[in-house]
Amino acid sequence: MDIVVTVKMVPDLVEELEVNAEGTDLDRSVVKLRINEFDEHALEQALLLKNQHGARVTVVALDSGEVDETLFTCLAKGADRAVKVMGDFQGGVSTHTAAAVLAQVLGGIPHELILAGVQAADDRDGQLAVLLGSALRLPHVSVVTGVEPSGDKAVTVRQEYSGGVVGELEVDLPAVLGIQAAPQTPRYAPVSKVRQMMKTAKLETIEAPAVEVGAGSIVTSLARPEAAGRAEIIEGAPEEVAARLYAILADRGLLKR
Repeated sequence: MDIVVTVKMVPDLVEELEVNAEGTDLDRSVVKLRINEFDEHALEQALLLKNQHGARVTVVALDSGEVDETLFTCLAKGADRAVKVMGDFQGGVSTHTAAAVLAQVLGGIPHELILAGVQAADDRDGQLAVLLGSALRLPHVSVVTGVEPSGDKAVTVRQEYSGGVVGELEVDLPAVLGIQAAPQTPRYAPVSKVRQMMKTAKLETIEAPAVEVGAGSIVTSLARPEAAGRAEIIEGAPEEVAARLYAILADRGLLKR
C-alpha cells in the first residue's frame, strides 16, 4: 500500500505570539514553527499501518520556515520518502490554496491512502482532507481515530462522534482521511537519528503548480484578547495573607465576619 501523509508547519503555541503591525496576521518574522499536532497523528497512523501490514509512506509538505528539519524528523520516525513543494508559502496560504496545490502534486505521487491531520492549529477550519477528496474525486472521511485494512481495496475506519460515540465505516481505496488521533501517542525520533537523516537522506523537491482558487475565508483583523479582569497578588507572611484574603471575601459577602 502506498500512503501519503501531508504535513503543515504551524506556529508553536508554547512560544509568545506577536501580531504584525497591520493587525492582520502573526508576525511571521519572529514566530517559531513546528509540525501541526494532528499531522503528527496522521504520520503515526501511517507508520502503524506500515509496521503492521506493510506500506510505503511518503510525507509531503509545502515549503515554509523550518520544514526541512520536520521532514527529516518524519524520515527518522520511519517514513520512506519526503517531498517538499517549492513555492512562495513563507507567509502562509489558505487551506483552499494548499489543497489545490497538493491535489495537483499528489496526482504525480503513487497513493492508495492519503492521510492529513483533521485540522491545523493556526486556522482550525478542518477542511484540508475534505477539499483534497473533492479535488481528487476520492471518498473522504474526517475525525478518524483508527484505520485498518479491509481486504485489498478498502479500509475500515473509526470515526468519532459527539458524546463518545464511535462509528465504523468501510471505505473503498484510494481515499482521503482526516486523522484526529492515532491509536497510540506519536513516536519520538531521537535527535541523533534526525541528524543522521540530515547527513544521509535527501529531500525531494517539486515546483508548486500555478493554481487559481478563492481563499475561502480571509482574516481581516487579528488582535490579542482584551483582559476581562485583573489579578491581585497578595504578598506577605502567611498570617497576613490569610487575614487579607478573609477581609476581601468578607467584603464581597462571601464570608460572615
